[in-house]
Amino acid sequence: MTATAPAVVTSRRARAEAWVAALHDDICRMFERLDGKAGFREDRWERPGGGGGWARVMTDGAVFEKAGVNRSVVLGVLPPAAAAKLGGRGAAVGSTHFFAAGVSLVIHPRSPKVPTVHLNVRYFELTDESGTVTDAWLGGGTDLTPYYPHEEDPAHFHRALKRFCDGFHPDFYAKYKPWCDEYFRNTHRGGEARGAGGIFYDHLRPEDLELTWDQGFAFADAVGHSLEAAYAPIVERRRDEAYGEAERHFQLLRRGRYVEFNLVHDRGTTFGLQTNARIESVLMSLPPLAAWDYDPQFAPGSFEARLIAMLAPRDWIGA
Repeated sequence: MTATAPAVVTSRRARAEAWVAALHDDICRMFERLDGKAGFREDRWERPGGGGGWARVMTDGAVFEKAGVNRSVVLGVLPPAAAAKLGGRGAAVGSTHFFAAGVSLVIHPRSPKVPTVHLNVRYFELTDESGTVTDAWLGGGTDLTPYYPHEEDPAHFHRALKRFCDGFHPDFYAKYKPWCDEYFRNTHRGGEARGAGGIFYDHLRPEDLELTWDQGFAFADAVGHSLEAAYAPIVERRRDEAYGEAERHFQLLRRGRYVEFNLVHDRGTTFGLQTNARIESVLMSLPPLAAWDYDPQFAPGSFEARLIAMLAPRDWIGA
């Protein structure tokens, strides 16, 4: 007999579900305002085994070639392979059940002068077969992927992130910035950075830091709303800059590296594929167009070479 998810709704589950619904709406309104032309199409999906989600995708906008903002609330029995990778404290005996609520987005602008941005925030809970919570935590982060070497853009992004991190804990930025640098790497390409970084955190259990769950959710919500200050000004500054075919082609090459990371290394993609999530939602992070040239080489001093050099982890706060 297949085990079913326990019929339990903890107060944090209810809170997380309401939180991600409001955040989903706020984020979509912001990107519709920034684009000024296109709107989001919404698809509601259900997950075999429990829960589902709402996928919102904007295509062919004035600024955004493709923007995907997904919200999911899923639950069920955690497959052993997924449980092994999560690092949470599951049931001591019997099956482990999970509940996860989150928002994730990837925004692919049309112009190579405007960076791609990724963000996700989530609440995760594990229970045993009786519904007793065995572990719960928050996770998420956001990172910037520029295609042109405007150093002031990642500097602005990181400074904005540090300001709100410092409002919650003095160690958050110092801890979560290097974690992001380390995570978003194509290790199969010699550790090449996907982008200019940001922050990344997982298994944030507020009590471990002498924080309340109210403070933990407030921090996660601040991450979710961070793009208004960290990313929107970059879009507004770069959206009308001229570019040519060379810049566009290089953008497509770097998008190819983005695709490689998401399909080979990304934990969220792996979790979605292992838990029967809707495949269109799992792969919504992929760009509409990308390119793979054979062994591309760039002349020293070219904008391509300067961009690749700029992606090496650095102190963006003092830049």
